[in-house]
Amino acid sequence: MSNLETFKRKIDTAEDLQSVVKTMKALAAVSIRQYEKAVTSLETYDQTLEMGLHILLQRDPQVLLNPSNYKIGKRQLGVVVFGSDQGMCGQFNERIANYTLEQIKTLNIPKNNLTLLTIGLRLADRLESLDYNSEQVLTVPSSIEGITNTIQETVLILEQWRQQKGINQIIVFHNDFISGSTYYPRYVQIFPLNLERLQNLKKQPWNSRSLPNFTMLSTQLASALFKQHFFVSLYRACAESLASENASRLASMQVAEKNIKERLLELQNQFQHQRQTSITEELLDIVSGFEALAQEVDN
Repeated sequence: MSNLETFKRKIDTAEDLQSVVKTMKALAAVSIRQYEKAVTSLETYDQTLEMGLHILLQRDPQVLLNPSNYKIGKRQLGVVVFGSDQGMCGQFNERIANYTLEQIKTLNIPKNNLTLLTIGLRLADRLESLDYNSEQVLTVPSSIEGITNTIQETVLILEQWRQQKGINQIIVFHNDFISGSTYYPRYVQIFPLNLERLQNLKKQPWNSRSLPNFTMLSTQLASALFKQHFFVSLYRACAESLASENASRLASMQVAEKNIKERLLELQNQFQHQRQTSITEELLDIVSGFEALAQEVDN
């Protein structure tokens, strides 16, 4: 019976693991939906910011379109990369790490001119293994509520870099959630503002008869709009990365669930086979004993 007990323990373990995987799938699916809603909620706010930029471009375009604001000169690049602190999310960190380094090489930025901020301990380890050390590492927020604090800390760090290190260009890398369990790595430049986008926005007509006015200085309004753009861009990148992380985890759990089902079926078949074999052996022992007893009686 020892083999039967061994198979029974293995079956119980597989069933327990199957239950854990199902729970993790459900949590990942719920988390994806929450982070999707967070990204969607930013769209209206982003439209408001764009309207503010549009008004400023119509009233005082030189504040935003002054060419001197976009002359970078010797490039000092600040890079923010969003990854994961937790495991069981497939190739999530590997994909964003490899993509980030590919793009950095495309930009021809020497390592001495690169300052790296990583959100995610596992991603930082991955980048370090590829010979790219992070200047600072932050933990990934574990909920919607935690995103704001992480982004506020990120903004302070980047502002410090701009003042102390002369960082004149900032690019954010993150995985972008598409749908289901699909995501792709991407990047966006958040500083300086995209000059081509601003020029195109200036050419667009205002969708009402009168253009709104403002009383504060143009430079103050431009600074306020930029700070909001900075924060919203980082917040969106973080939310999209978290949605992508859970999408990757969902895909991993789906594969794990399939493998567990196959293993469980295999164990159950082996258990039934072993049980039938054990019963057959017991019956044979009974028959053999009966035959031996019958022979003794005959003698």
